[in-house]
Amino acid sequence: MYHNDFLKVAAITPKLRVANPKYNVDEMLRLLKDNPASIAVFPELGVTAYTCNDLFFQNSLLKESKREITRFLKHNPFKGIVLFGAPLEIEGILYNAAFIAKEDKLLGIVPKFYLPNTQEFYEKRWFTSAYDVVRRTKMIRYLSQVVPFGSIIFKESETNLSFGVEICEDMWAPISPGNLLALNGAQMIINLSASNEYLNKRSVRKRTVVEHSRRNAGAYIYCSAGVNESTSETVFSGHNLIAQNGETIVETEHFSRESEIIYGDIDLSKIAFVRKSHSSFRDTINKHASDCVEVEFELETSDDYTFEKPFDTLPFVPKADDKKAFEKIAALQENALIKRLNHIGSESVIIGVSGGLDSTLALLIAARAADALGMPRKQIIGVTMPALGTSEKTRKQADELMKDLGVTMKAINLKQHIKDHFDLIGHDGTTTDKAYENTQARARTMVLMNLANMHNGLVLGTGDMSEIALGFTTYSGDQMSMYNINAGIPKTLVRYMVKKYAETKFSENLDKVVKDVLDTPISPELILDQVTEEELGKYEVNDFIMHRFLRFGDDEERIQWLIGKAFGLSESESEHYVRNFFKRFYSQQFKRQASPDAPKILDISLSPRSDFRMPSDVDKRN
Repeated sequence: MYHNDFLKVAAITPKLRVANPKYNVDEMLRLLKDNPASIAVFPELGVTAYTCNDLFFQNSLLKESKREITRFLKHNPFKGIVLFGAPLEIEGILYNAAFIAKEDKLLGIVPKFYLPNTQEFYEKRWFTSAYDVVRRTKMIRYLSQVVPFGSIIFKESETNLSFGVEICEDMWAPISPGNLLALNGAQMIINLSASNEYLNKRSVRKRTVVEHSRRNAGAYIYCSAGVNESTSETVFSGHNLIAQNGETIVETEHFSRESEIIYGDIDLSKIAFVRKSHSSFRDTINKHASDCVEVEFELETSDDYTFEKPFDTLPFVPKADDKKAFEKIAALQENALIKRLNHIGSESVIIGVSGGLDSTLALLIAARAADALGMPRKQIIGVTMPALGTSEKTRKQADELMKDLGVTMKAINLKQHIKDHFDLIGHDGTTTDKAYENTQARARTMVLMNLANMHNGLVLGTGDMSEIALGFTTYSGDQMSMYNINAGIPKTLVRYMVKKYAETKFSENLDKVVKDVLDTPISPELILDQVTEEELGKYEVNDFIMHRFLRFGDDEERIQWLIGKAFGLSESESEHYVRNFFKRFYSQQFKRQASPDAPKILDISLSPRSDFRMPSDVDKRN
């Protein structure tokens, strides 16, 4: 399955019999029938089994292996690329090799370069390292085919797809063949392995695979031998791994006596994006040119794509080890604020408290920072500023929160001030246009700034990354502060952090007020009964779009397809979301250009001084 730059790969650990190529090929053919992957990988020396030992010297095993490979190619039911391992004899010398086939054609044969010969391994007894032979041999004749041989990069002729192959021990070398293949264009490295098991080896192996995928800025598919290889002192577990860009996609180690397949979805667009955007990878390419053979192939494109796992619709919200992730985010935000307060010698913190999510998080962080500094919480001045759209519900929530936290509470009713300003500028005071809304936001900011001057304090901004991306802020209003503590946190993560803070960081009983805040529809309350998501759409969808755009470099068409898959949206709904997001994103860069300092929390940021540089005058209109 291969569609829209997503590729399904399969790592297959078959049930096999040692030194029985016929049985092993039968099982390979069975497992490839109706297999949905586009690339399928079998373990090292899987045709004969890895643990044949001195039987590798016997002509009977070598002849049978070659005969069964012939049969495999003749009856191969798989339309994609299949990789399998078998011994290869060249001029009377044996090599441990990976065979790469497309239906009945061998696209290439890749020999093993690093042969383990320590502890329980003594592979050099039977096989020879390929380093010398590949210098003089680039093509070999095998089964009446002329086949590319050596270090090979396999490239799909019309797309970004490319891969290289290494075998087991090659991965463990200080500079592996796969590293060099990646630097010469291979987006994926596929490893055919027969790695035995003992205590703690799994964790070391996993770290190695995942780290190779990160350093190579690509994907790594690792397929290992299973328990049926176990013999004498060595036990095999069938530990298979598929990783991409430093993250595990899927992993298994079941010690299964039956055949086992894992599938992984490789995002080729993300690999291309990371390689373009990471300067260290680009700089390394020209320093390590390698003598690789390039082989082109064609891979059938699917009409659609079925993903192995549902998409994470809340990609910014921690899942695995979420307690540790929360503690790290909290530490980043709290220590950033502590540093800024110390640096400027601030005697107070001024926060506009609306009773909504963002200001709640900012107030909780400020309370923690004040405690760490030994600053009385009364020096945190929480200001409610009811205006023309303020609800009684949110004002009550703000008051309860400030009372529970023991901060100074200040209420300033802005209604008359705003009406006076309307008279000053000639606004009728009833037309709910942009001036009607923005007058209120700017009035609030002016009050906070002047209070900060009076109390030798710092105005703590509350706006989050999602609002910043969508430009859902008022220029010189809530867009501005003296330090914006939430700018590195998307809205979906704000919700998570507020809940976790209340549960774990405060002895005060915040449960009721925080639950009310979490249950309140998000609104700037500049107009009565205003609900943000009725205008912008669900923040979950907008955050997903931001995630795909900033982390994966996806274009609008691909994101539209993906949010349909992830959220079950119709084509027209997906198109509306994407069009609205990017219209706002590109047109509102001028606000981001003038944004205050803010701590970076995630691997992405919209700060114009660090992560995201874009001119304010981008024009994407057709």
